[in-house]
Amino acid sequence: MTPGIIFTVFVIYTALLFVIAHFTSRKSNNDAFFKGNRKSPWFVVAYGMIGASLSGVTFMSVPGGVYSGHFTYIGIVLGYVIGYAVIALVLLPLYYKLNLTSIYSYLEMRFGVHSERTGAAFFLLSRLLGSALRMYLVVFVLYEYVFKAWGIPFWVPAIVFIVIILLYTFKGGIKTVVWTDTLQTTFLILAAVLTVVYITKNLGMGIGDILKASAEKGYTKLFETDWTHNKFWLKQILSGAFITITMTGLDQDMMQKNLTCKNLRDAQKNVMTSSGLFILVNIVFLSLGAALIYYAQQSGFALPVNSNGVVVNDKIFPSVAFSLSSFTAVVFVLGLVAAGYSSADGTLTALTTTFCYDFLHFEKKGFSEQQVTKYRKWIHVGFALLYLLVIILFKPFHNESLIDMVFDIAGFTYGPLLGLYTFGLFVKNRKVNDKAVPFIAIASPIISYLLKFYSKDLLWGYQFGFEILIVNGLLTFLGLMAASHRDALMVEYEKKD
Repeated sequence: MTPGIIFTVFVIYTALLFVIAHFTSRKSNNDAFFKGNRKSPWFVVAYGMIGASLSGVTFMSVPGGVYSGHFTYIGIVLGYVIGYAVIALVLLPLYYKLNLTSIYSYLEMRFGVHSERTGAAFFLLSRLLGSALRMYLVVFVLYEYVFKAWGIPFWVPAIVFIVIILLYTFKGGIKTVVWTDTLQTTFLILAAVLTVVYITKNLGMGIGDILKASAEKGYTKLFETDWTHNKFWLKQILSGAFITITMTGLDQDMMQKNLTCKNLRDAQKNVMTSSGLFILVNIVFLSLGAALIYYAQQSGFALPVNSNGVVVNDKIFPSVAFSLSSFTAVVFVLGLVAAGYSSADGTLTALTTTFCYDFLHFEKKGFSEQQVTKYRKWIHVGFALLYLLVIILFKPFHNESLIDMVFDIAGFTYGPLLGLYTFGLFVKNRKVNDKAVPFIAIASPIISYLLKFYSKDLLWGYQFGFEILIVNGLLTFLGLMAASHRDALMVEYEKKD
């Protein structure tokens, strides 16, 4: 397939996004940008959440990860169901009760402004890095297969992507993102399904036959039983639960979409529907991974390796897709572009919302609609530039599976949020020294990092995976307990409330 065809596909898909953005952003105001006017149909949000959560990292790393991790990712997926139940039954009722636009406003109500800004700052750091890395993967692949052949430097497609996302979210914000996510989800799923169908026809086998053959070689192993392994089954399930609680329930990007639903009941239906859909979609992506590897083995296709001769998981899907046919290459590009857009558009809007509400406190300063619009647009552009900077600066460091790196970042940055919300929700009779919270929140990830780095030596060979997030949250919780005192007035307030 020529770079020109790939570029044409990219342009056509982008044009579709702008068509949706045009219709969804008409007569938009700041309420539409930040809250979607609280009129989003719950089933539209639920379907779109699939694309928003999968991202380019999942699109490539989950199928590619079957090569080294087999089907053990399913443990994380099963944990998602637990996490979504917690969100539906605990977090969403809180957010709707308080009528929040930014979920970190709760931290100010419970602890104080220092805590609010600490929580918001950790979200900004985590999402800016994590989402930029997801977007980087999309830009990197298109650069390798399109722009590099034309002699165009890496930073050019990076700028193109960011400008496009900035333009179609600039006016409609979250209202536009909710609807564009439905398009992204559709193409993400189609890309996986159509690639599997093409491979089965190419090999003259059904997907069941491929999975059976893959099972004989160990690629469909579901659960790792070695407790010291970083993919031990219990760790995977717990990790999946806490990934969802933190990276969805305590994440402004994901929750801002949920909070556009008309009421709490619709939001809860959306979340529980999403949990079921996630299981089905991730099974499709794991099956795709098995099909890709089996095809490579049967056809003699050499899997991509790095300079040390180690197979690069993230490159398995694109390398096989581009070698199969023009059809699978087009399908892959469409899925990848959809994944990239769905990961970045909501994040850019959420970063803007968080800064406006948790640092500038728009709702308290009595700004006019025109003033809010002016500041909001400048902030939106500023975060787009930061996004671009992270993508460009990361390129020399891309040498491993990005899904592991994204989870590592989340484990260290969402831990303080987990500790803050757990303490706030379940410890009702203690008042925390608000000024101490930033120091506690910074110390916890540092201690967690050192513990993870030395765990193999200190804990009889045990290796931390994403469950380091739980340790990080626990350290924050204990720090808050140490920096708090019993307050009878808070108990009375909670009873009245």
